[in-house]
Amino acid sequence: MEGVFTYLGAIFGHGQMMFVAHLILVVIIILAIVKMATKSLRAVPNGTQNVMEAYLGGVIAMGKDVIGEELARKYLPLVAAIGIFVFVSNFIGIIPGFESPTSNINITLVLALVVFFYYHYEGIKKNGVVHYFAHFMGPVKILAPLMFPIEILSHLSRIVSLSFRLFGNVKGDDLFLWVLLMLVPYIAPLPAYALLTFFAVLQTFIFMILTYVYLAGAVATDVEHEKAPNPIADTMGAV
Repeated sequence: MEGVFTYLGAIFGHGQMMFVAHLILVVIIILAIVKMATKSLRAVPNGTQNVMEAYLGGVIAMGKDVIGEELARKYLPLVAAIGIFVFVSNFIGIIPGFESPTSNINITLVLALVVFFYYHYEGIKKNGVVHYFAHFMGPVKILAPLMFPIEILSHLSRIVSLSFRLFGNVKGDDLFLWVLLMLVPYIAPLPAYALLTFFAVLQTFIFMILTYVYLAGAVATDVEHEKAPNPIADTMGAV
């Protein structure tokens, strides 16, 4: 945010370089966490290893209900990497003097595009180009000319949904904290920190579960498409 003090902004200025610097900071933090978790692996985990194993187990459990355990494990690297990046990016914005990279639409748009292109790639790889795009035409052939452009727009809207939901919520949280710190900079913001931490986790969860949902829709067979419920996507879209 222009005019708001940040440590890295004082060095690099309040422009794109500041966001790049915060992005690099997030990468450094993630690499440090991974290094701490893997430097001395044990059969009975403790410390950072225990936390990371619990996180990965939670990601698999999340995907198991959406896409099945086998595919949840297959897509674990993508979803877990997105999750830890989004959470760390969201969380550092809660610390005064730092700004969330996810409060920049360029960052969230790239994340959304990665998910968008990857789930289409997986869908085409699993079903073939013709069979995959045949699902876009709906079950009734006579309505195919109407359904196909609607489905295309529906998939394109996912880019907007993923990127703007994350960007808008994180930007709003940063503005809320900024105003609160200006008005009552000491005791009053403490409950707000807990609330903003919850929102940081919530937005991370939503991005991860939607990634699993989109992957599930892309790699499902005809029978799976008929059985697969849609309320998850509808519910997440409303959040």
